[in-house]
Amino acid sequence: MTRTDTLSFVHRFEPATVPGRAPLLLLHGTGGDETDLLPLGRAVAPGAALLSPRGQVLEGGMPRFFRRLAEGVFDEADVRRRADDLAAFITEARAAYGLPAPIALGFSNGANIAAAVMQLHPGVLAGGVLLRAMVPLQEAPVADLSGTRILMVSGAMDPIVPEANARTLAATFAGMKADVRHEVLPVGHGLSQADLTLAQRWLGQ
Repeated sequence: MTRTDTLSFVHRFEPATVPGRAPLLLLHGTGGDETDLLPLGRAVAPGAALLSPRGQVLEGGMPRFFRRLAEGVFDEADVRRRADDLAAFITEARAAYGLPAPIALGFSNGANIAAAVMQLHPGVLAGGVLLRAMVPLQEAPVADLSGTRILMVSGAMDPIVPEANARTLAATFAGMKADVRHEVLPVGHGLSQADLTLAQRWLGQ
């Protein structure tokens, strides 16, 4: 079900079919849209409610969640603005669909905006599965993420996200008292079956 009339993001929503599962907020990578991660969400959390917005920034016609100045160089003022907008949408959608705080499942650009939302708006997300995330803000805000569970999965051969950058993000979350698990797989930037398995097991805990 796609809604464009009453909420601030074009999105797809699938209601839960299994009681008690945390809803997932699906956040696509560059060039994806609101349908992109639905199959992944269904695979890693069968029966969970799925809320999947489309990024509102276009780069060469490809949707993203915030602007970048170059590969790996973010427009941090825009990151903050778009994180505010996404946090507001999450609040709207929770009221519209009767949802508890969701767990973000984000890939690449979607993982980065999820990281920014958790840092700038603690409590809006219950946690996150961040696939190929990198540091979204060079000067991280002071935030208390106690009780927030985060799974980061990086690729050792990722040409876009240096492993050191991902480790810095994991350490930043740990410093904010989040419960962080960081896994590094022998893969590149693309997703693998191992990503799916890790996410599925982590979400089932």
